[in-house]
Amino acid sequence: MEEQTLNLIEGTVSSIIFQNEENGYTILRLEAGQGEVTVVGCMPGVAPGESLSVRGGWVRHPSYGEQFKAESIERRLPRGVKEVFHYLASGVVKGIGQSTARRMVEEFGEEALNILEEEPEKLTAIKGISLKRAKEMSQAFRQQMGMRRLLEFLSKHDLPVQLGAALYRQWGDVALDVIKSNPYLLVSEEWGVDFAVADGVADALGVGVDDPLRLEAALLFELSHNLNNGHTFLPRNKLLRATEQLAEVREDKLEQALEALLTRDEVVQDEVAGETAVYLADLYAAESYVAQRLSIMSEQHPPVSKNIKTILKDIQRRQGMTYAPQQVEAVELAAQSQVMLLTGGPGTGKTTTLRGVLALFESMGMDTALAAHTGRAAKRLGELCGTEAATIHRLLETGFDPYSGRLVFSRNADEPLQADAVIVDEASMVDVSLMAALLDALGEDCRLVLVGDPDQLPSVGPGCVFADLIRSRAVPTVRLTQIFRQAAQSAIVRTAHMVNAGQMPDLRANDNDFFFLSRRDPVAAADTIVDLCRRRLPERMGIPTDQIQVLSPTRRRGTGTAALNRALQDALNPAREDKEERRFGEYIFRLGDRVMQVRNNYDVLWREPDSGNSGMGVFNGDIGRIIAVAPKGETITVDFDGRQVEYTPDMLGELEPAYAVTVHKAQGSEYRAVILAAVDGAPMLLTRGVLYTAITRARELFIIVGDENVVARMVENDRQTRRYSGLRARLAMISGN
Repeated sequence: MEEQTLNLIEGTVSSIIFQNEENGYTILRLEAGQGEVTVVGCMPGVAPGESLSVRGGWVRHPSYGEQFKAESIERRLPRGVKEVFHYLASGVVKGIGQSTARRMVEEFGEEALNILEEEPEKLTAIKGISLKRAKEMSQAFRQQMGMRRLLEFLSKHDLPVQLGAALYRQWGDVALDVIKSNPYLLVSEEWGVDFAVADGVADALGVGVDDPLRLEAALLFELSHNLNNGHTFLPRNKLLRATEQLAEVREDKLEQALEALLTRDEVVQDEVAGETAVYLADLYAAESYVAQRLSIMSEQHPPVSKNIKTILKDIQRRQGMTYAPQQVEAVELAAQSQVMLLTGGPGTGKTTTLRGVLALFESMGMDTALAAHTGRAAKRLGELCGTEAATIHRLLETGFDPYSGRLVFSRNADEPLQADAVIVDEASMVDVSLMAALLDALGEDCRLVLVGDPDQLPSVGPGCVFADLIRSRAVPTVRLTQIFRQAAQSAIVRTAHMVNAGQMPDLRANDNDFFFLSRRDPVAAADTIVDLCRRRLPERMGIPTDQIQVLSPTRRRGTGTAALNRALQDALNPAREDKEERRFGEYIFRLGDRVMQVRNNYDVLWREPDSGNSGMGVFNGDIGRIIAVAPKGETITVDFDGRQVEYTPDMLGELEPAYAVTVHKAQGSEYRAVILAAVDGAPMLLTRGVLYTAITRARELFIIVGDENVVARMVENDRQTRRYSGLRARLAMISGN
């Protein structure tokens, strides 16, 4: 669809074609001056008979012609007997159908709505309506009016109307009053409104620049915003300076606001490694709990079987291999410890060692759960170990609390996991909040093995848990360093270790599984990448297109993921008249496209058609394929490794094309072939960690397309963005290291 000029249309809703009650996405027919018009957009609760003023733009749907896409709406309750009847007869008010609507209008005329809201007892004059039923009908109408006024307020202040349902779920009839009394409540992580937007609403409501509500909200916003940068806390002086710039007020005013937050325990202040650290309360609790629980677990030494050596020999015999000394050390440590860390670079035998630990636990009669952060990583872990593995979220039975709007876990201290041991792979991806939830769900005697590579990029969420645990030396750890002969024959493995050591690989060698194609011009590089995916790798190396993943350090510029996705989609899944598609913003989602979920959504249902299983939640980084686009474009169905999710139009902002993804988004995944675009990018993205992580995503083939000088800069740039995290210091303090 191509958007054209914005416009304003006014009219009366004649019919509702489609309406999603959860998110308000609606397709309706509007009787306007120029005849009936199809209007699409987020219009929660709109019903026939209502008068609308709709601002938006005309779009042309490839199958359904011209439509009007609503950007904002103003609503007016029905006027006159005819409009009131159509409104009530539409079923929009629970308990009122056509027959009841007709009798109400016959009795009260156009005053029927006022009677319904203000004087429901008068409805008992109508035969068949008891006082109880009248009150129930009135309550349903008042609730609807509460939602309606809330939505009108959101629309008036350019706030996402999708917030309406969640706000009403949280506060009910008083939601609008709550927001008016403190519009800065919207700035919390739960609602995700930018401080500047809420500030505009507050200004319109007369909130002063120095109002404590505003200053406290600004401080909380800075702390919440910096979770996205990986920080679990901010030093007090940095927090005050950053908030001073944001709110444009004097620091002494902010000092007072911060003290008020501390008094109410909304934030926590603590000394961490010489810094006066300020935390959001839940992050402080999570970090403190992780440190305390792991310290306790590190001191526990379960009884070890006297015949552990015999068990180990039997495991190696059954697996048909002989473990290296470090691998034997790791398996023995797992037998002796309640918690341990297993780390090492590519080719050092982490997978073999992990299998050994799993076999050891099985031989000890222990029920072991395998988990990883992402679905793809969990699937790979299960395949490597020959048993079922789950995402950590699924293991903890993630749910969504409709009243608080927050993520909840069914498995916790009250309902712990029914497992004797838990092994977590790709542990470097686990942030401090998820680690706290996992530890909370472990039984008192449950063992925990964390496997990962701290040299890869850190978790998307706050903290750098795995690296902090290793550096603290407070948790039993084995680092595998021996590169096995078979792995050493792989140029991918050799190159990864060279890059990690700060050594420039020989890009001209072009070994059996590592190639460099020099393309300094972004256009030429993009053309080469497309040709590799479409023709050269499938035809010459027998690698299907769907087993090739293109990576880029950046989203923008000529070889960023945005440009590469457009080029790859055109080449690999071009438009056809018989192929359904849907435009959303800058993207076209087409049947057969590879797509990625780009934020955690705990409140979405997935189904497994083959098994009949179902559950909740899709997560940031999950990659799937579009298997269906509804003929009218209302929904798109995506298959994530057998789990199918139906996306309504308002959810499409959570999807992006995934023919090319950033290296950060590829964490935890492994692909048969990886192509890295290395032409341009911001210095903060062209780092050694990004290059190392990209290389280690490839299983059989790794190709760099780009500029040798850019690769050299990445190898030299070992700058790591500092994350404020107190976990290492807390562990060291507790353990005395």
